[in-house]
Amino acid sequence: MAEDAGLDLVEISPNTDPPVCKILDLGKLKYANQKKAAEARKKQKIVEIKEIKMRPNIDTHDYDVKMKAMNRFFEDGDKVKVTLKFRGREMAHQELGMKLLLQVKEDTQTIAKVEAEPKLEGRQMMMVLAPRT
Repeated sequence: MAEDAGLDLVEISPNTDPPVCKILDLGKLKYANQKKAAEARKKQKIVEIKEIKMRPNIDTHDYDVKMKAMNRFFEDGDKVKVTLKFRGREMAHQELGMKLLLQVKEDTQTIAKVEAEPKLEGRQMMMVLAPRT
């Protein structure tokens, strides 16, 4: 029947009993599947991890600027990695850094959730926040 119509016999689901076959143009089927895959790729969002760097003794205005940038990243659907760098004697006052990261956590509580709690790695303290969906 497929040869008479000038088309191809395509096996749709081989595992069923009996196997399901359709008479159609294989070239058109491949083209349609390719278009569907391209459309799916176009619609997906790649989540990036943006990094915000701070110091423990950051001033209020600088902090506000960083928070504005962070809010913009969350609106775009990106994750934010907050990095706090300690230099010199700042290592002796790690509680200031923890206090600052907890302040960031509190300020972004409505729009973001904590993905990785603040932790110290060498001279850096890091925390990862993800936007709420």
